[in-house]
Amino acid sequence: MPASANSPLNPQQAMRYSRQILLAGFDLDKQEKLLSSRVLLIGAGGLGCAAAQYLVAAGIGQLTIVDDDKVEISNLQRQVLHSERSLGVYKSHSAQETLVTLNSELRIAALIKRLSDTELQSQLESHDIVLDCSDNLATRQQINAQCYRANTPFVSGAAIRMEGQVASFTGHNKHACYQCLSATFGEQNLSCMEAGIMSPVVGIIGAMQALEAIKILTEFGKPLVNKLLMFDGMTSEWRSFNLVKNPHCCVCGDSGAKNQ
Repeated sequence: MPASANSPLNPQQAMRYSRQILLAGFDLDKQEKLLSSRVLLIGAGGLGCAAAQYLVAAGIGQLTIVDDDKVEISNLQRQVLHSERSLGVYKSHSAQETLVTLNSELRIAALIKRLSDTELQSQLESHDIVLDCSDNLATRQQINAQCYRANTPFVSGAAIRMEGQVASFTGHNKHACYQCLSATFGEQNLSCMEAGIMSPVVGIIGAMQALEAIKILTEFGKPLVNKLLMFDGMTSEWRSFNLVKNPHCCVCGDSGAKNQ
């Protein structure tokens, strides 16, 4: 994956992002790094809408939104980039249109499709990080396998009912991958249509995904690598679990590595 060159901030950008630049340890260099970053966001639903608006507001350089669904009225309860005027419009286009009004100087692209393995591999070559904002296990496993193969970091989020979780994966062969997590905790492949979802829960998890992406892209703070952060909306409590690499994992374990 080619590195993107950092461009110096102009005075208007320095003012726009001044509250981040003022953070101890963040400064101009990290903001410039953020403005040169390229993010692939898969899923423009509840998680994707929440994550995308904070990434764009924070000043990532390029965002590519991947989703082939259209906006339905049941989406409006939690997918905050879409409006009543967006009904019947592709989610990627609706999100793109709203995000451009939030920050017009960034490059925001929309892909109306579900990526095959080959297409995802091609996208990874021109992006620095992936945000997994999908709503199904098969897509998460696909993202995990291809990101591990390409050594591309990705941030995974999930939310259902009153619960949510977020974790970051670097693609490093010493770290656990999403498949290790899925095998350890198991996962019911339920949808929000089947189980329901409270609107602010996806906002909380999506915002955490954006924060994790910024930390990884700028090497600021400590991301959730080898950690799973779980949120219980009923009690407003967070719990953190250590993730252990599975040596027999079909993606990052010994057998998986031999098949790469």
